[in-house]
Amino acid sequence: MHIAVLIKQVPDTDNVKLDPETGTMIREGSGTIINPLDLNALEAAVKIKSRIEEECLITTISMGPPSAEYALRESLALGADEAFLLTDRKFAGADSWATSKVISEGLKKAGNFDLILAGEKATDGETGQVGPEVAAMLNIPCSTYISGIEIEQKSVVVTRSLEDGYERQRIKFPCLLTVLSALNNPSMPTLKGKKMSRRAEITKLTAEDIDIRPEELGLKGSPTRVVKVSTPKKTRNTKMYKGSKITEGIKELFDEIKGEQII
Repeated sequence: MHIAVLIKQVPDTDNVKLDPETGTMIREGSGTIINPLDLNALEAAVKIKSRIEEECLITTISMGPPSAEYALRESLALGADEAFLLTDRKFAGADSWATSKVISEGLKKAGNFDLILAGEKATDGETGQVGPEVAAMLNIPCSTYISGIEIEQKSVVVTRSLEDGYERQRIKFPCLLTVLSALNNPSMPTLKGKKMSRRAEITKLTAEDIDIRPEELGLKGSPTRVVKVSTPKKTRNTKMYKGSKITEGIKELFDEIKGEQII
C-alpha cells in the first residue's frame, strides 16, 4: 500500500502579515510550523501502516520555498518514509487552484498512490479547497471532514462528522481524504526519527519537472484576485463611574447588555 500525505509549512499564526499592495502573505521573518491538521493526516498514515499486514510506504509531499524542507524533515521524523518538495520561484503567489495543479502533478511524479491524506484546511488560508481540488484534478473520489478511518482490502470506510450527525462511506482506492483534528492525537518525534530525518534525502521538483504550462503557475495561474486588504480598526468608548455614580453605571450597563439581547 502506498500512502501520500500532503504537508504544508505555514507561518506561526501569531505572526501572519499581508502585503497591502499584492494581497499575498508575507512569509519572510515569521516562525513556521507544519500545518496542525496535516499532522493529524500524517498520524493517520502512520497508524494505518502499523495496523495492516501488507507492506506500506508513506510519502509526504509539499509545495513551498526551500525552507519547507524543514517541515518535510519533521514529517520523516514522525514516521514518513520519503519526502518530495515542489519548490520554484515560479510557484510563488499561487492560490488554492494553482497550488492544487502543482501538487497533483507532483503526486503523479512521486508514484501511484492508493490513499492520499490531507488536513481539512490550512491555518494560513482556511479555505479547505486544496484537498478536494487535487482529487478532482487526479480524477479520484474524495471525502472530507473525516473523523474515523477503517482500511479494507480494496477500499476504506470513513466516518464523516457533519453539523447534524455522522455519515459513513465506503470508498474504493485510490481516493483522497481530508481529516479533522478529532481523528487522532499527533505523536511526538522520537530521537531515532530525528537522527534519521537529518540524513534523509529530500527529492526536489521544480517547474521544469512537472507538466504544467508557465502561464498556469503561481500568481499568473491563479484565478483568485485579492482586490483590497484592510485591518479592522479597534474602537473603544469608555465610560467611568465612581463613588455615588456606581449604581447609575451598573443600571446603564445592564440596559446596554439587555439592549444587545445578551441577556
